[in-house]
Amino acid sequence: LFERTTDLVESFNNLKNYHVEIYPHKEKSRSGEVFKNRERIGYFFEQNSIYKRFLEPKGIDVSELVSSKLKPDSVFINLKNNTIYIIEKKYQNSPGSVDEKLQTCGYKKQYYEKIFQELRFNIEFYYILNDWFRKPQYEDVFNYIDSVGCKKFINLIPFDELGIQ
Repeated sequence: LFERTTDLVESFNNLKNYHVEIYPHKEKSRSGEVFKNRERIGYFFEQNSIYKRFLEPKGIDVSELVSSKLKPDSVFINLKNNTIYIIEKKYQNSPGSVDEKLQTCGYKKQYYEKIFQELRFNIEFYYILNDWFRKPQYEDVFNYIDSVGCKKFINLIPFDELGIQ
């Protein structure tokens, strides 16, 4: 349910004057173009589709740049502000491994900066977290996330954070 309620495609499609046209393909992960009115303003990707549908056609072989591929939950490439937004969703309802995964955002942001460097995009790395993370015990981790230039949001990302007016 958390994955569905934080679905970026659905969020765009529910926003006035915006829609996402999903590319037809057999892969599990979706990809497509994001439009405002009838003007393409960006692209949307999930998981491996960022490599197959965006980087590889541009001649970027990620295996030459990094030792293994990360699979982002969602990626929005905003052509208007030349920024790529990497979005990871983390849901938790009891103490566990997600706590430690939050501490990897600095590495992940560097990873994406490296693979997109040739294309000269700015990179933003965001977490969407569920209500579990409102607890005071996450203050230190949240301070770390902020200190390495990443951001975290509870249940949603405000569209202005994606460069959408």
